[in-house]
Amino acid sequence: MRLRSGGATVAVLALLASACSANGTRHDGRTPSPSVGPVSASDLAPIHGQYFPAIDPTEFVGSIDNPFWPLTPGTTFTYAGVRGRTPQTDVEVVTHQTKRILGIRATVVRDTVSEHGHPVERTFDWYAQDEAGNVWYLGEDSLELQNGRFVKASDSWESGVNGAQPGIIMPAAPQPGDAYRQEYYPPGEALDEARVLSLNGMVEVPAGTFGELLVTSERSPLEPQTEQKYYARGVGEVEENVVKGHHEIFRLVSVTH
Repeated sequence: MRLRSGGATVAVLALLASACSANGTRHDGRTPSPSVGPVSASDLAPIHGQYFPAIDPTEFVGSIDNPFWPLTPGTTFTYAGVRGRTPQTDVEVVTHQTKRILGIRATVVRDTVSEHGHPVERTFDWYAQDEAGNVWYLGEDSLELQNGRFVKASDSWESGVNGAQPGIIMPAAPQPGDAYRQEYYPPGEALDEARVLSLNGMVEVPAGTFGELLVTSERSPLEPQTEQKYYARGVGEVEENVVKGHHEIFRLVSVTH
């Protein structure tokens, strides 16, 4: 849901250091490669300035096992909540399908939002994990129900198409204060970004009570709302709550494999 090198020689590290500024941005305007050193999500996917993340398909792995965002094919996450005054359910299925984007094999996650037992939104999200453990968000095919038919939404996007760029949906090692882009597609107004608030959150949801949670604040500069999200190690997202803007909250009901 949304609103996702050891072995380098001293000489190579010195060259990389000289190519980058103090904040981790290269002098050529590109952010550092995901697998070079302990680079933070704030440097890999900065929320300020020109945005051209350095993506190398050879630095991505075939599975997604980030502790806060594990996506094992065959897993189903079920959430229950309310948007405005309307009860909704959200079912996310990690499919066995993949999609090649920017030369990267991305995992396809099918996300279906329903009201009164009938689907009203369906999204196919594309994620991939780099060697450092960051999970990148490569785009989405978003469909909305209009006049009884699903049609493509304007905020659908794919990295590398019409100026769209990938963002980080989950850092490898999130730390309080980290701020990073989650998606970048100005034509479709897909500009979500996140900030890490803490690593010691706690919530009680239908699926159980969870502690030591990653807590983030997520927003888009184009929308007047802010969400807080809670992620549990080994599980993923367990709650999201709009704290500024319209009334919306979803809680994890179950995880099945």
